[in-house]
Amino acid sequence: MRIKELAHNMPLLLALFFAHGAYAETAAPDVMVKNTANEVLEILKSDKDIEHGDMNKIGKLVEEKIATKFDFDRMSRMVLGRSWNTASREQQGQFIVEFRSLLVRTYSSALSKYRNQTIEYKPLLAVLDDTDDVKVKTQITQSGGPTIPLDYSLEKIEDTWKVYDVSIDRLSLVAMYRGQFAEEVKQNGISGVIQKLAEKNKS
Repeated sequence: MRIKELAHNMPLLLALFFAHGAYAETAAPDVMVKNTANEVLEILKSDKDIEHGDMNKIGKLVEEKIATKFDFDRMSRMVLGRSWNTASREQQGQFIVEFRSLLVRTYSSALSKYRNQTIEYKPLLAVLDDTDDVKVKTQITQSGGPTIPLDYSLEKIEDTWKVYDVSIDRLSLVAMYRGQFAEEVKQNGISGVIQKLAEKNKS
């Protein structure tokens, strides 16, 4: 699968995983993956408004059920790399806001295209008592398409597991955006990148 195809499919595959349940705050990360995936799949299959492409409702679903599961601060730092340290505190805050909005918009669009993908869960190899950083591995099966490995990198912040990166078929979401933004920072600087993101998010 080509990089553009992976980038196109990644938000939908992410969206299949994340929803907010009462058990999500305390469950082991692999248990959380399975439970929350089942919940969001049920919503996608049963909500007629979402099925018919109600983007307002889909956007609300993403904001309330999906975006809450990500550590956008850490993702933003990783995505900007060295440029994060040269940015002012105000620029850092603006980038986090716009980068979060970009992902929310992308996920909302992808979620509207859901077509009965299924998930297979892999055993968690980490010993949770010894680490606050784990990788949860799954596979996505699409009707008429290939099986796609999908790995989630999570960190434990207090009593909550948060996602800071996702790899689809070994392509890291953070690495993909880091390459894109590094080139844009060279051309337009941090302020230019933020402005471009803001304009894109408003369009």
